[in-house]
Amino acid sequence: MEPVTDTPAEPVPTESMPTESAPAEDVAAFRHFNRYFTRRIGALDDHYLGQDRPLGEARLLFEIGDGVSLRELRGRLALDAGYLSRMAKSLEAQGLVRLTVPPHDTRLRLIELTDAGRVEVKEQQRRANALAAGLLATLTAPQRTELTHALATTQRLLRLAGITITLVDGATEDARACLDAYAADIDARFPEGFDKTDLVRPQEVTGDAGAFFVAYEEGRPVACGALRTLEPGVGEIRHLWVHPDARRLGLARRVLAELERAAVEHDFTVVRLDTHAALTEAQAMYRACGYAEIPAYVDHVYADHWFEKRLVDPTPRRPDPPLVRP
Repeated sequence: MEPVTDTPAEPVPTESMPTESAPAEDVAAFRHFNRYFTRRIGALDDHYLGQDRPLGEARLLFEIGDGVSLRELRGRLALDAGYLSRMAKSLEAQGLVRLTVPPHDTRLRLIELTDAGRVEVKEQQRRANALAAGLLATLTAPQRTELTHALATTQRLLRLAGITITLVDGATEDARACLDAYAADIDARFPEGFDKTDLVRPQEVTGDAGAFFVAYEEGRPVACGALRTLEPGVGEIRHLWVHPDARRLGLARRVLAELERAAVEHDFTVVRLDTHAALTEAQAMYRACGYAEIPAYVDHVYADHWFEKRLVDPTPRRPDPPLVRP
């Protein structure tokens, strides 16, 4: 079931790999756009937006907001710890930020804007808005609408591309946290509520018994899916869930594809699943992904629809050598 519109053991860091390499012309087009856009907005200029600092420092000032820890900034911006520390100290020396150590955790360093820093960020926002408005003003209204829609599509697809899907032990903290979020989500959606005892046990979805995948966006778990053995040659998909913030990206289908690949690796020729009547969007996705509705294969209190898909090993096989007759 999947509510989408999409001392723990240590994780097994097996990250999903792309099923095919990108064509050279797509790579070239992507890089060409990157070069054009970074030049057009002045990202390479040491005086970004005409202010006396490069884009890196300007972006860091913006991300600080009302105050944050350097650890969180490092994760959010995917910055090297040393590089971030040097930028923070430079901004502190300029009187734009204040670095402190909280009394409750001396391992943390907090960073916040000074009054001068807030003034600079406000001016930065004014200049950035003016730059964007100047570019958009040269387009007609229909062209601006077309560009806005294209940017929304670009952001959605880039977010999806940046999400990694990792095979983890079913007992890990992230796996259980995702299942807790899944349970809370569907408990609110099901008229009868949801009992957490229905969740899979770690041993059912780990090792030879099955698989558990967690999807990460910038280090934060945003989706999960489980596969367990139903009977010899048959696997069952459970608890396919996507965080509300990551829905409508196409992530549910990516997690489902990983579960199907894992099913092939476990020598399952068929995968089955069930879903609740309230999850109409999940039913539509399963049908679109090649699942056929079947009679009930198990008596499950939360099931109203049952689906099955026969699997084909996606790994290309070398043809057998020609038979040579004596």
